[in-house]
Amino acid sequence: MLLRSLLLLLVFVAAAPRTRADDGYRLWLKYDLISDVAQRNAYRQATQYIAADGSSAVLKTAAAELQRGLQGLLGQPVPVVAKAEAGSTKRGILLLVSPTANVPGSSDASRDGYRILTQGRNLVVTGRSEAGVLYGVFALLRQLQTRQPVANLATASSPRIQYRMLNHWDNPNGTVERGYAGSSIWKWYELPENLDPRYTDYARANASIGINGVAINNVNASARYLTPEYLQKVKALAGVFRPYGIRVYLSVFWAAPKVIGGLKTSDPLDPQVKQWWAARTAEIYKTIPDFGGFLVKANSEGEPGPQDYGRNHADGANMLAEALGTHDGIVMWRAFVYKANSNGDRFREAYEEFKPLDGKFSPKVLVQVKNGPIDFQAREPFHPLFGAMPKTPLVLEVQITQEYLGFATHLVYLAPMFKECLDSDTQTKGAGSTVAKVVDGTVDQHRVSGIAGVANIGSDRNWTGHPMGQANWYAFGRLAWDHSLTSAGIATEWAKMTLTNQPAAVATIVDVMTKSRDIYVRYTTPLGLHHIMGESIHYGPQPWLAKAGRPDWTSVYYHKADSMGLGFNRTATGSNALALYSPGVQAQWGDPKTCPPNYLLWFHHVGWQQPLPTGRTLWHELVTRYYTGADSVTWMQQRWASVKPAVDPALFNDVTARLKIQRQEALWWRDACVLYFQTYARQPIPAPFTPPTRTLAEVKSLVDLYQLK
Repeated sequence: MLLRSLLLLLVFVAAAPRTRADDGYRLWLKYDLISDVAQRNAYRQATQYIAADGSSAVLKTAAAELQRGLQGLLGQPVPVVAKAEAGSTKRGILLLVSPTANVPGSSDASRDGYRILTQGRNLVVTGRSEAGVLYGVFALLRQLQTRQPVANLATASSPRIQYRMLNHWDNPNGTVERGYAGSSIWKWYELPENLDPRYTDYARANASIGINGVAINNVNASARYLTPEYLQKVKALAGVFRPYGIRVYLSVFWAAPKVIGGLKTSDPLDPQVKQWWAARTAEIYKTIPDFGGFLVKANSEGEPGPQDYGRNHADGANMLAEALGTHDGIVMWRAFVYKANSNGDRFREAYEEFKPLDGKFSPKVLVQVKNGPIDFQAREPFHPLFGAMPKTPLVLEVQITQEYLGFATHLVYLAPMFKECLDSDTQTKGAGSTVAKVVDGTVDQHRVSGIAGVANIGSDRNWTGHPMGQANWYAFGRLAWDHSLTSAGIATEWAKMTLTNQPAAVATIVDVMTKSRDIYVRYTTPLGLHHIMGESIHYGPQPWLAKAGRPDWTSVYYHKADSMGLGFNRTATGSNALALYSPGVQAQWGDPKTCPPNYLLWFHHVGWQQPLPTGRTLWHELVTRYYTGADSVTWMQQRWASVKPAVDPALFNDVTARLKIQRQEALWWRDACVLYFQTYARQPIPAPFTPPTRTLAEVKSLVDLYQLK
């Protein structure tokens, strides 16, 4: 009897459907069977066929993606038929391009808009362009993935920003600068002959969130991308991206005319240099007719540029714009520039170089500005250039990869950080002149607009290293499309599409995600501290760093800790960087007694015993934030543990392990910073917190390990 039972059990196990662990490769494009039978049947009734009005590559892509999604979600094939074959007795989905489609907006960006509506028995997805239809298809699939109704559907959306870019910091040798998810996904030595299927899945993911441009190489660029051999490789990638409405861009090395052109100079006003760039640009467009344009890092961190020849940034950018001629391309010129000046303030330098050039750039030039004035810190005030260059379209640049945010071992959801910048009010044209409205062009009536995110994508099977890092890629795309979306709303979408549709689990995951960035700031750089991370690799804490390749790469340059207090005085009695902002913003941040605590040490040198609005002294508040921040990672672990039944086991275990690392590193940050700053404050650790069990010397030795060759 026992043997028979065992045999029956073996037969049952063999016959059971096999489930594969979720390795994260599918990102948020998981078209898994909807388990609710009633809901699945309702969706089936509304989607019995797909008919596309046209046969272009982008429309074919839209139809194929819709077919793929419906088959997975509904568990049955949905045929693609010619529009003339669409039956009157069945309900289906029509894909229609209409230049006069009634979609929101009137700018060039609204060409990518879409409308989804019920028309008779059918659902109609329409857009002013083929790309708009594609975005509408992904929006419809998102509706199904998040279990929203489709009966009597009537929704429409247009992007607020025209150029929605991913910037890859990928190098030709396969490495990724500040990348924490493996090596580059671009296999340059195999291109153009071998096209990895991953390139197509990458394009699908980007199109699903509205990204329409990719700068494929590092801003610390190599000239080889401009050679005929490498242009053929870039052409191959462009061919993969094109059916998904994505254009390719190149970061260019300023000295290319000398390095590969054989010229004696790269002076932008030299006729031979101008001719070289014009000829090379013409060759690019002959090879890639829909090439998007150039991204440039010049005269920054040792990179060559027009200032090498006594020229300014406008001279350089305008020369490249002239080379573009009548081609539909743009130049994105980065404003991340600063000189080594131990007596200055790096906070001011980009403003001082670019503000005088407002109105001197070609219409084809956009100036690309980081969200904050230093360098992608965990929290920065918005960059003072936003609102200060009304005659120049500004591209907002944010960092999706976690260079200063714990790499791929820390769960840090970045939508709140992106939103913090976008929602900041520059007040340059009265209340409501937000960074978002500067960037989308509405404040200064620019028709061209752009936003860029430094990609966190690598060769890891799950694309981003930390599985939750996928949410940052997703959130960037969604906010690039519509900056009015909320962090919690985007997190909810992503969690439902990627992790689970179980309501209680989704609520828990979203709660952890939306609080994670503030938690990270509390245990690393609370109260406006900044740039106190490990030297060179930017890993872990090193607030004691006093010597580096240049003064503004040290920590002491920024925190200014002494026996009196802590923080960088940027008021009129200090560097006066605060004066770069509008009077209204100066009033908000100018008085240490009223300055929001999150920005306090950005703008003020505050006494250790100075009372804060919390009722604590600066020292007491600093310690409180470090300790409660580190303890909050334990809360994150507990909350994540509670969703175990609702999340794929492999993915759950991956995140669980990374949270353990995050807890250890939060304690590392806490101990290093509290013990170091205590040497200046000369105050005990306040109750109820227990002093660290390790010494400052022990913590320093741990940090030193990461600096060894």
